Amino acid sequence: MKYDVKDLRLAKKGALRIEWARNNMPVLGLVAARFKKERPLTGLTIAACLHVTTETAVLMEVLKAGGANVAVCASNPLSTQDDVAASLVSHLKVPVFAIKGEDTKTYYRHLVSALAVGPDITMDDGADLVSTIHQDPAKYFRKPILGGTEETTTGVIRLRALANQGKLKYPIIAVNDALTKHMFDNRYGTGQSTIDGIVRATNKLIAGSNFVVCGYGWCGRGLAMRAQGMGANVIVVEVNPLRGLEAVMDGYRVMTIREASRIGDIFATVTGDLNVIRKEHFSAMKNGAIVCNSGHFNAEIEIPGLEKLKKSKKTIRDFVEEYTLRSGRKIYLLGEGRLINLAAAEGHPASVMDMSFCNQALGVEYMKKHYKELDRSVYKVPDPIDNEIARLKLKSMGVTIDKLTAEQARYLSSWEMGT
Repeated sequence: MKYDVKDLRLAKKGALRIEWARNNMPVLGLVAARFKKERPLTGLTIAACLHVTTETAVLMEVLKAGGANVAVCASNPLSTQDDVAASLVSHLKVPVFAIKGEDTKTYYRHLVSALAVGPDITMDDGADLVSTIHQDPAKYFRKPILGGTEETTTGVIRLRALANQGKLKYPIIAVNDALTKHMFDNRYGTGQSTIDGIVRATNKLIAGSNFVVCGYGWCGRGLAMRAQGMGANVIVVEVNPLRGLEAVMDGYRVMTIREASRIGDIFATVTGDLNVIRKEHFSAMKNGAIVCNSGHFNAEIEIPGLEKLKKSKKTIRDFVEEYTLRSGRKIYLLGEGRLINLAAAEGHPASVMDMSFCNQALGVEYMKKHYKELDRSVYKVPDPIDNEIARLKLKSMGVTIDKLTAEQARYLSSWEMGT
């Protein structure tokens, strides 16, 4: 078995941490029990490009329990947990190609290594795997690829662009579009884990700071909520008028990034777009400003622009680079501009990834059953799957809800009854 991980001697520690995550993922545990019994994924080979974390390891266990063969590579150079990668290789016999801190060349080499298994299904987080395949179709379509799944907002945006151009070569299920994914993972997971990463990297007090959230999608909503909960004065930067209005109604100050750059203490980007914080914004920032990103790619911060302004640079703490500008002011960039929640912390808590990765596992099962019926497009997770995951999650939390009475159901399906 081929693999490329940092150190297999870390496997024991990784196995214990995976056990902790598994204990906090009860819904995925129910799926695992059914998969083990029914083996619905037998014969499938899956290439997965995901953050190699404890929660991802639990997902790999479930896919293998269902009968699939899997290979894994990292979806970000700084998100790998090396002990987890070692455990996946040593204990689950999964080919893993991921090392925390790998350079760009190694990152793309690992993508190719994962694809060498000849996947029937791709599982992506950011669409780098699908992008690699589509850039060299003659190499990767020697056998048919049945379909794929995509985990995150950025990846779904890329894949829809590919589909709109008529270039997508197989159907993709947008896991991110499931309500049990983005309303919880993106909001509560990103909100908590981004604050966690900032605090671990800097040990800065959030309370009393001007905390600038760039982007007010589900991730931005969650981050703003958590920052406010810790006492920050939250400022939201948006380009969408509806989201900007929503942020105002939610009680936040809303302004342009140009205005915010003059008064912000901590800046976090969660937009999925390019160069949100640019050279001219760094020039306006006050001494000691902290800048980080929790979107998928580090392109949200124009790091080359910051480099042009610097007089000197040094790593002052783990995951904290101190840029001294020619003006003498200092700006601190966290985690090389990559996802700070995974670069400096552990990513989303297992209990919220429980739902996200249920969507992945059940999405793969659905794709195997229905790929012949699907066009080369991007699809949402079917509503019955989404609702069942929510039902099981509530059950695991000991929460019960009401059911419609027959009379209520008739009323909602009728136009005659009125008052």
